[in-house]
Amino acid sequence: MPRLPATSIDAVVQQSVQEVIARVSRSIAATIAEMAATELEEQLSVATKRGRGPARSTAVRQPRREELTKWVADHRARRVPTFVIELTGGLDTKKKIVARYGANATFEKGRPLPKPAKAA
Repeated sequence: MPRLPATSIDAVVQQSVQEVIARVSRSIAATIAEMAATELEEQLSVATKRGRGPARSTAVRQPRREELTKWVADHRARRVPTFVIELTGGLDTKKKIVARYGANATFEKGRPLPKPAKAA
């Protein structure tokens, strides 16, 4: 009886894995190509519907800025409006304003300053 050539288990496993990868990679490549073609067709159809003009922005538009007439130095306050800086004689940070006038001091354009806090 003739002997078969000795093959290692590693060689058998490697050959099997290579065959499986070759089979699977073909189907993956075909699926990716199909998806790319579909996406390209969608992009082209959108571009032709829009015409040759510039693309429209889909960003949310901010409301028009209105002049501030009332400002409260509370925990939500961010920047100090210029009219408050002018009224307070140059206090330009919320921290300085709260130190002098107290928390939740309300400043209104055209009105006198609130009374300073007792700690000041």
